[in-house]
Amino acid sequence: MTKQGNPRGVHAARGEDDDEGTISDRFAYRAFLRKNRAMDLSYRITVGVVGLTIIVIGIILLPLPGPGWLVIFFGLFVLSTEFEWAERLLDYARDKVRAWTEWVKEQTLLIRALIGLGCVVIVAAALLGYVAWRGIPDWTPVIG
Repeated sequence: MTKQGNPRGVHAARGEDDDEGTISDRFAYRAFLRKNRAMDLSYRITVGVVGLTIIVIGIILLPLPGPGWLVIFFGLFVLSTEFEWAERLLDYARDKVRAWTEWVKEQTLLIRALIGLGCVVIVAAALLGYVAWRGIPDWTPVIG
């Protein structure tokens, strides 16, 4: 057993002593759901399916211009509300994004411009790949 008798104590498993407590402590409705094993299992399965679906949508959106990574992080957030491994993964991802952001801030303007140009090239390649694969969409306006 971990902090406050919860076998799935996220923060206690990491050796942290924080005010948020375990998942059950942070979300009062979880205590109600845990009283009924079938309801608890149904809820966990639902959270898992919804979170994984959001992550898959984010992965599909990655090569397209738009919020692919943001959607993936949101899916991890949904999973982290119920699964401690997802919370650890989300914390790890946040740390890596912060480290990347700090590294980019320390670079010269030329390096930052090259990083931006690289992102533009990746997006342009994704768009050209889509047009080569599916053709120009019918909903685009005809110019000329």
